[in-house]
Amino acid sequence: MHDRGNKNRSTEDMMQGTSVAVPAARAGKVRSTARALLALALLAGCAAGCGLVDAVFDGFKHARAVEQDLLATIGVKPAVGFNWHNGRLTSVTVTFPGLLQDKPLQELADAARSAVGKEFKQRADNVVLAFALGPSATVAAQADQAQDKN
Repeated sequence: MHDRGNKNRSTEDMMQGTSVAVPAARAGKVRSTARALLALALLAGCAAGCGLVDAVFDGFKHARAVEQDLLATIGVKPAVGFNWHNGRLTSVTVTFPGLLQDKPLQELADAARSAVGKEFKQRADNVVLAFALGPSATVAAQADQAQDKN
């Protein structure tokens, strides 16, 4: 304890009669307890997160299956993304690499909705159909093209 009457006591004076091994042993015990608690927290997190990890890995498998299904039915392989929320499939985005002139939009929508339901084995709250259009043109790029034509 700290003696308020004698403020000039050195640390060595205060530690007189104590062994250096005791604080070192105590620090080692604290470290091993901290490691044990950290390991326990990691194990608990892994056990709780297993369902989440499985859902993510299964989701990627399902997304690849949707891509392959649409490649077989439409002839174009889209990119498929998904979003889960509390174990529920909230949305699946099917992005085609460009506009498909030879397929009606309704046919693409029906094929995407069908493939998502079949491969994810549950109903998605929303299926989003998208088309990649390539890079956008900027005002500067349009001005450069106009100058190149002159």
